Amino acid sequence: MNIKIIRTEADYESALKRLNEIFDEPKESKLGEEAEILSLLIDDYERKHYPIDPPDPVEAIRIRMEEMQLKQRDLVGIFGGKNRASEVLNRKRKLTLEMIRNLTLLLHLSPEILIQDYSLSKQQ
Repeated sequence: MNIKIIRTEADYESALKRLNEIFDEPKESKLGEEAEILSLLIDDYERKHYPIDPPDPVEAIRIRMEEMQLKQRDLVGIFGGKNRASEVLNRKRKLTLEMIRNLTLLLHLSPEILIQDYSLSKQQ
């Protein structure tokens, strides 16, 4: 096992190539252990060099609705009515604290995602 810290893009590419070669090895084996360590190093490098911003609150809600196979009508009670649900999901109204609390519980979303500021769409 020849593992080293990933400091450059070349190190990163090399680590990805090696991980691809040993990815399916049993976890209990030496190669499986190497794959696990490489995964951690690659993850650390990617977090530092290729950060992914979290989705804005409305996008996070829509993603989770899709994952949970929910429709807008399923969240009417959370938003306080059909019109309000439509306004929030179409970015015409901001989330309230009560909505954030309820969405956190129902959709298992982090409050940190839901309290982020986001732009409303332009009213016509």
